[in-house]
Amino acid sequence: MTELERFLAARDQLQALSADYNRAVSEFKWPELASFNWALDYFDHIARDNHAPALRILEESGAEASLTYAQLAERSNRVANFLVAQGAKKGDRMLLMLGNEVPLWEAMLASIKLGVVVIPATTLLSGADLQDRLERGRVAFVLTNPAGAAKFDELPAASLAGIRRIHVGGARAGWLDYRDVDAQAAAFAAPVRPLAGDPLLEYFTSGTTSKPKLVQHTQTSYPVGHLSTMYWLGLKKGDVHWTISSPGWAKHAWSCVFAPLNAQACIFIYNYTRFNGPAILEVLVKNAVQTLCAPPTVWRMLIQENLKAWPVRLRELISAGEPLNPEVIEQVRAAWGITIRDGFGQTETTAMIGNSPGQALKPGSMGRPLPGYHVALLDPDGAPAEEGEICIDLSRRPVSLMNGYAGDDAKNAEVMRDGYYHTGDVGSRDAEGYITYVGRADDVFKASGYRISPFELESALIEHPAVAEAAVVPSPDPVRGFVPKAYVVLAAGHAPDAATAAGIFRFMRERVSGYKLVRRIEFSDLPKTISGKIRRVELRGQEKGRPEGAVRNEREFLEESLK
Repeated sequence: MTELERFLAARDQLQALSADYNRAVSEFKWPELASFNWALDYFDHIARDNHAPALRILEESGAEASLTYAQLAERSNRVANFLVAQGAKKGDRMLLMLGNEVPLWEAMLASIKLGVVVIPATTLLSGADLQDRLERGRVAFVLTNPAGAAKFDELPAASLAGIRRIHVGGARAGWLDYRDVDAQAAAFAAPVRPLAGDPLLEYFTSGTTSKPKLVQHTQTSYPVGHLSTMYWLGLKKGDVHWTISSPGWAKHAWSCVFAPLNAQACIFIYNYTRFNGPAILEVLVKNAVQTLCAPPTVWRMLIQENLKAWPVRLRELISAGEPLNPEVIEQVRAAWGITIRDGFGQTETTAMIGNSPGQALKPGSMGRPLPGYHVALLDPDGAPAEEGEICIDLSRRPVSLMNGYAGDDAKNAEVMRDGYYHTGDVGSRDAEGYITYVGRADDVFKASGYRISPFELESALIEHPAVAEAAVVPSPDPVRGFVPKAYVVLAAGHAPDAATAAGIFRFMRERVSGYKLVRRIEFSDLPKTISGKIRRVELRGQEKGRPEGAVRNEREFLEESLK
C-alpha cells in the first residue's frame, strides 16, 4: 500500500465511522508516513480534473471569489514557481499575514509543496510584536496585503534587511507584486522534495502568561493530524463548510484549511465588517451551508434572532473556545433540531477531545478523547486521577502532536516530561469517559482549602444579563488565604454600581456552592493578548498589591459589605 493509499484509507475509515464513536476510537490508527507530502501527494491527486468547489469567499458587497479543486491546485503551482523564482527554498520561513482572501490558500498549498515554513500572523500585528516575529521567526519572506504592508512601513529599516516582501493588491514600491504569479508555469516540480518530518508551520502562541512561544508543526502533524478535526466537525465530501475564524491563529488552519480539504468539502467564507444576525442567517440559507463552526459570542448573538424563520440546511453545528450557556444550546436545538457540539485542542495539537457527531452530550462537558488520542488526567505527582492535568500518552504519540517549541529545549523538556505531553490544562473525567474543562493549571487556586476553577465561575457569571465578559482570579484574604474575585466587563445598559454588583452576587449564590462563591467584583476592562485571550497574570498581579481589608477603587465591591 502506498503512503497516499494509507492516508486515504485512514480518512475514509473516519468518515465511514462518523457516528460510531466506539469503533472509530478502537479501530483508527494514524497512517505511517515517511516521505508523504500532503499537497503534492494528496491534494494534487484529488484535484486532478476535479471541478467541485474547493473555496468560496463572499464579501458583504456581494462580490465573490471561488476556486475549484483543480484551479486551486494549479494556482498553488504558479505561486510555488513564483517563490522559487524569488530564491525561496525548502526550510525558508515566510510570514503569511493575510485576511480571508484567495492568496492565503494558494500560498499555504504552495509552501507545503516547496517546503517553505509558514508563520501565520494576524493582520492586527504591528510594532514590537511584528518585529519580534520577524526576528525570532528568522523570516526570509513576507506575504501580505495593503493593510499589512503599512505595518511594515512603520518598522526600522534594519529589521527588514534581507527579507523579500510580496504584496497582494497591486504594485507597491519596494515590494514584489503578487500578480506576477499569473505568468508562472501551471505545473510544479519541487527542487527538493519535502519529507514528512520536515517543519511546515510555526505558530506564535497567544502569550497569556509569558512571551509567546513558537510552536512547530511538521509536514504531517497538521495536514494529516487534522483527520481528528475532520471527524470532530463531522465533515463529508461535498459539504459546504463555514468556520467563522480569523487567519493567523491555529483554529483557522484547523477548520478553514486542513479539515475541510481532508474531507473534500468546500471551504466557505463570508467576510463582514460588523456582526449582523439577519445577514449571517441569510448567508447560511442562500449558500446552503451544511456545517457551521462559530465561537460562543456568535451563537449568543444569533439566538437574539427568530431562528425558526430561517430555513437553513445545516446538519452539524460546532462551537469552540469556551463552553456555551446551556440555554443557548437549547434555544438553537428548539429552533433547528440540531445540537451544538464543542471540543478541545491547542495550537500544539489538533482537536483532541470533542463531542463527536451522533453522540450523547452532557451539559458542560467537552466530550471524550477523539480517535488517535490517548488522554490521561494526571495529579501533581504524575499519578492518574479523576481530576488532573490533561496529558497525552507519548508511548502512543499521535501524528498530530507538535514537533516542539522551536529553539526552546527547556520548555520542550518541561512539557514532554515523564512520558507524557502536558497541556497545562486541567480537566475532570466521569465514569463514562466524558471530560469537563476545569481551567489552566496556572489559574486554578485554593480558597479556604478548597480547589477553585476560575473557568467554572466565569461560565456561571456570563449567564447573568449584565455580564459581557468575566475573569476570576485569587484575591488575598486574611482569613481564607484567598477568595475568588471577578473582574467584570458589563453589557450595554448596566451601571458599574453597588446595585449591579449586589445583583450579580445574588445570582451566583443561586448557582454555585458556598465554598466557591465570588466574594469580590470589580467592573473593569480586561487585559488581553493580540489574539483576544485574557491575561490573567496581570489581574493576579494587581491583586497581590491590594490594600488589606479595603477596596481597590470605586469600581470594586465586596460581598460582605452589600449583604
